[in-house]
Amino acid sequence: MKLQNSFIAASGVGEKTERELWKQGVTHWDDFEEDLLGPKTGRNVRKFIDAARERLDAGDAAFFGENLPSGSLWRAYDNFAESVCFFDIETTGLDSARHDVTTVSLHRGGDTRTYVQGEDLTAETLREEFAESSMLVSFNGKRFDQPFLEDSFDLDVSTPHLDLMYTCKQVGLSGGLKSVERQVGIDRDEDDVDGREAVRLWHRYDREEDDAALRRLVTYNREDAENLRTLLEHVHGTLRADVFEQYL
Repeated sequence: MKLQNSFIAASGVGEKTERELWKQGVTHWDDFEEDLLGPKTGRNVRKFIDAARERLDAGDAAFFGENLPSGSLWRAYDNFAESVCFFDIETTGLDSARHDVTTVSLHRGGDTRTYVQGEDLTAETLREEFAESSMLVSFNGKRFDQPFLEDSFDLDVSTPHLDLMYTCKQVGLSGGLKSVERQVGIDRDEDDVDGREAVRLWHRYDREEDDAALRRLVTYNREDAENLRTLLEHVHGTLRADVFEQYL
C-alpha cells in the first residue's frame, strides 16, 4: 500500500469515509472526483491530493508524518523505503540522566552503520544521519531510544518516527522485540544476548579493553536495527492485506 491509495490524511475523512471510497473503486488519488463526497469534504480531499502530490514529488515525508493519523504512518513506507532509517541504541542503563549511550546502529538503503562511544558516536554524526533519513523506524524508540538520544546529545529529532512496537500490536503481535521476531520467524546470530548482557559486554570492553566483547555488542546492536526492516515488511504486508487489498 502506498500513500497514493490513502485519503485518510485529508480533513474530514476518517476510516469509514475512506473505506466507502475504496468500495466505490476509488483506490488511488487519480480516481477521485469531488462529487463523490459532500461539497466541503470533497474540496478538502482535492486540496489534500494536490498538496500531497507536490510534497511526495519533493520527497517530503514530514508532510505525511504531520497529516496521517499516528497509527497510519506505516502507509508511507513503500514510498520512502530507500531513505527510511531503522535504528537502535544500546545504553548502560535506563535513565538518560545517569547512564550513557554505548552504541547506535542505523540501517538505511541496505547499509548498516554502527557508532561507538569514545570513537565516532557524536551529536553531529547523529544529526547528519537523521537529516538524511526520510523516516525513522524503531521498536519502543518513541519512549526510549529517541528521548535518550535527545537528552544525551542535545538533539531535537523532528524526522517522522514509526514505532513498530505499536504497529505490531495492530496485527496482534505483542511483547519485546526478540519475542515478536520469534513470532514471525526472524532468526538471530546473537540469540543469547539481551539488554543486560549488552551492558555487561560494554563494561568488559570499557574496563578491560576486551575487543571481542565490543564486537559481540556491535553485532547484537546491528541485528536489532537490521531486523526492524524485515519486521516492518512483514507487518506492512499484513496491514496492507487487512486494511486495503480487500477493496481491489
